[in-house]
Amino acid sequence: MSLSEQIVTDLTASMKAQDAQRTSALRMVKAAMMNRKIEKGSELDDEEMQKLLRSLVKQRRDSIEQYEKAGRQELVDKEQAEIAVIETYLPQAASAAEIEAAVTAAIAETGASSIKDMGKVMKAAQTALAGKNADGKSVAEIVKSKLA
Repeated sequence: MSLSEQIVTDLTASMKAQDAQRTSALRMVKAAMMNRKIEKGSELDDEEMQKLLRSLVKQRRDSIEQYEKAGRQELVDKEQAEIAVIETYLPQAASAAEIEAAVTAAIAETGASSIKDMGKVMKAAQTALAGKNADGKSVAEIVKSKLA
């Protein structure tokens, strides 16, 4: 079963179970999935679905940051619950040790010596971490600390 079929099946199950929070999150995912499918003009494969889901998680994290600044805890909780639902469809996130190892390897590979080389290191590290669901912000922080 493809990832998009799994999401539709789980949406139906959550509606039957009357799980309002999960149903809401899955409806949002399905809407984004349908929009991307229309843009592309064909079905989405699992790799494209994972990219879409990572994008949705990133959007939620950005929203959480804004809501925390505004002191809107109820909206922070809602976004965190949506992230939890979306992440069940993504591969296991890369650990800090895995990210650090990839960054160290990328620095050695690119011969980076200063913060000016951050772009090259980020590209190499993200390539090494492809498919591991690594958060770009945490990768960037580790790259900065290693190159500083």
